[in-house]
Amino acid sequence: MSPQDSPKRTVKANDVVTLEYTLTVDGQVVDSSEQHGPVSYIHGVGQMIPGLEKAIEGMAVGDSKEVVVPPEEGYGPEDPEAFISIPRNEFPPTIPLDVGTGVQLSDPQGRVFNAVIHEVADDHVVLNFNHPLAGKTLYFTVKVVGLREATTEELAHGHVHGEGGHEH
Repeated sequence: MSPQDSPKRTVKANDVVTLEYTLTVDGQVVDSSEQHGPVSYIHGVGQMIPGLEKAIEGMAVGDSKEVVVPPEEGYGPEDPEAFISIPRNEFPPTIPLDVGTGVQLSDPQGRVFNAVIHEVADDHVVLNFNHPLAGKTLYFTVKVVGLREATTEELAHGHVHGEGGHEH
């Protein structure tokens, strides 16, 4: 059997996959590898949203496809419990109280939470703590541009290392 006859290597669990991609939501491009270069991840360990990972399984280098990911296989549905009302007077005057403004809050343990101002009233502000893409259908164009087995070290660390096994 010559090398030309051997089956093409395809994406499977514990492979390092390098993708070129464009993500479109509500008719707008919201992210693209054209902006910052291809992305590499370890397949099957939860680094990608489930719907995209499922669609990439079995692709080979050079393969491209269009992938539609419903909210349930993306960032989940919008959670009504993630809308929190906070008294307006608790906001520093330096924060513009405009719908759509992103804010960061921290809890007593120092964990940081991102939110977006959803509503502004006379006495309170409603913040949305959902992921910005929660409840959205995601439209991806993907192309596999690299594929290899993850190293033991990469699997142990849970992320892809750079050339020669060095971390980025």
